[in-house]
Amino acid sequence: MDRARPGAVMPSPASSTPLRPWPVHRRFYVPYHDLDVLNHLNHAAYLPYMETLRCDYYLPLLPSPDPTQIDIIIAEATCRYLAPVAYGSELLGEVAPARPLGRTSFTLLYRFTLAGTSTVTSRGRTINVVYDYAKGTKKEIPPERRAVLERDAVDPADEGW
Repeated sequence: MDRARPGAVMPSPASSTPLRPWPVHRRFYVPYHDLDVLNHLNHAAYLPYMETLRCDYYLPLLPSPDPTQIDIIIAEATCRYLAPVAYGSELLGEVAPARPLGRTSFTLLYRFTLAGTSTVTSRGRTINVVYDYAKGTKKEIPPERRAVLERDAVDPADEGW
């Protein structure tokens, strides 16, 4: 959303109903260095938050919790900014896979709310390709991981996608 454009309209970030919790979440505190010139959380800060949530979700699915063993490549990353976040705020970040899963790829959705509220400040999405680094090719999602991804999956239409 281009805030500098006169007449730009921000989408409504708040939901009047409580949000259904997602399988993995963590809190992020907004430090001064993540602010932009408008004294809001800079848009670029969300991508590292999404990366942390992705590792929180995906690493436990692997045989080893070692980040060097991650076998996915990010094909696309998207973030929608819905409400400003001020210095010192606390965000609740959540991650869940989206339906449907592909054969060799899956989508993770990210949701950020002001902690203790239902105010959604941003939504993110990554398309993750399962990759065999030794062979240099994509590979099928292993059956045991697919089962967990399917169990945890949410409908993207229900989440503003």
